[in-house]
Amino acid sequence: MPEQVTPISEALLARAVFGPLGGVVEVGAVNATGTWRLTEVSMGDYLARRRSDVERLLEGIRSVCRFSDDAMAIVDELGRLRDHDVPAAYLLLWSGGITGVPQPLERLEEPPVVRRMCRMAADLQLTLFLQALINAAIAAGTEAGRGAPHVAEVLATASDLADATGRSAPADIFRMWRVAHLPAILSPESDAPESGKVAFRAYDQLLEELLAAA
Repeated sequence: MPEQVTPISEALLARAVFGPLGGVVEVGAVNATGTWRLTEVSMGDYLARRRSDVERLLEGIRSVCRFSDDAMAIVDELGRLRDHDVPAAYLLLWSGGITGVPQPLERLEEPPVVRRMCRMAADLQLTLFLQALINAAIAAGTEAGRGAPHVAEVLATASDLADATGRSAPADIFRMWRVAHLPAILSPESDAPESGKVAFRAYDQLLEELLAAA
């Protein structure tokens, strides 16, 4: 019998992509200060300076995920690509709370703590972003031969937005994604459809080739 696959709504796929992207740009704005002092962060200035990169990133996402105008509008709905404050609590969230909550609470805003949260958040949110991007591409029927080069380009832009020093290298994010997400998807016990497993394996192989050559 043919596989019975329950489709995921486009809106949910888009939110899964744009959620971590919000963390990526917020971390990027903090890293761009070079001081990791939250009082010096300006999302408006950062997004204005990186406008062409953000536009190229969004166009790449639309292309590989085949998102409609309604799905792309979720970016504006989430508000992460508009001017806003970036409190330490956001960074704690994006970094998965790995640092814990120091006492007194004001220590959360100290530059060494902020810098550490930014490094963790960049790794975590870029890895989640890559998983959501590939998942949406597969759901849209974008086969790996066409989609993987676009995914590699989008990941490179997102990685540079998170940290322009190159610390969040696309090849590193790819390897973290593979060990964090593929075992659960590809294991014999996984309830992922076989067609999905084939597609993830194809993206994994092609992205490895593309990023190893970068």
